[in-house]
Amino acid sequence: MATNDLLERPAKRLSAPATKRVLPGFGLSLGISLFFISLVLLLPISGLFIRAAGMGWEQFWFVITDPRVVASYKVTALAALAASLFNCVFGLLMAWVLVRYEFPGKRLLDAIMDLPFALPTAVAGITLATLFAENGWYGQYLTDLGIEVAFTPLGIVVAMAFTSVPFVVRTVQPVLEELAPEDEEAAMSLGASDMTVFRKILFPTLWPAVVTGGALSFARSLGEYGAVIFIAGNSPYISEVISLMIFVRLEEYDFPAASAIAAVVMTVSLLLLLAINVWQGRYLKRLHGG
Repeated sequence: MATNDLLERPAKRLSAPATKRVLPGFGLSLGISLFFISLVLLLPISGLFIRAAGMGWEQFWFVITDPRVVASYKVTALAALAASLFNCVFGLLMAWVLVRYEFPGKRLLDAIMDLPFALPTAVAGITLATLFAENGWYGQYLTDLGIEVAFTPLGIVVAMAFTSVPFVVRTVQPVLEELAPEDEEAAMSLGASDMTVFRKILFPTLWPAVVTGGALSFARSLGEYGAVIFIAGNSPYISEVISLMIFVRLEEYDFPAASAIAAVVMTVSLLLLLAINVWQGRYLKRLHGG
């Protein structure tokens, strides 16, 4: 009996459920993370909104509805929308090439996709303005076709698309990597065309990632400054973005007005990010039958 008890005790220990831990020292790690977020993100954002709230509602409304500011809202929103739509198409194609094809220089191209994250935005803006100027490498040929990019609203779209395209590529790429090719092969063996396979099999799985990447691209483009400022032209009511308006108010030492305009942009970006997360949660819950 004693021997049987000794044999049963290890078995009972092994069958006992082990406590799952994400990482050692979770409480300390969580505390440090929350402190860092509060120090670097929440406190500056809170200070921004508190500074804007101190103006009073009438003055706040007067600042954010100024005709020049409203025009910059429209220019920024339309350019960001155009850049995001372009990135949805181009980012999907780039993710498809990087996942489905093998070719020399693939790793280099994959690394280049992250270049807008590593490159200072001012450097990107100067480079784009040089390339798309009338005598630039690209601009001289576009000018012959009657297309002006540098110092026009189209230049804003180009700069925004360049700085935010990695959001779409890196969002779609993991989803493509997880797709099994068996479904595509089965559909093609039954006579389905490439477009039918994409429309019926691939796109229903890919479109949530494309939409998420496009929304992140849009939110990123709303606050872009460095890459846009050198190629936009900065003409009031034509090619003046909202980030430039904030800078103009700061140069005028009108800090409350700059805070008010920045608070509007911050609120739109936060609401957009919140909507993305809520939509993702509901979609995944519905997808898994929850």
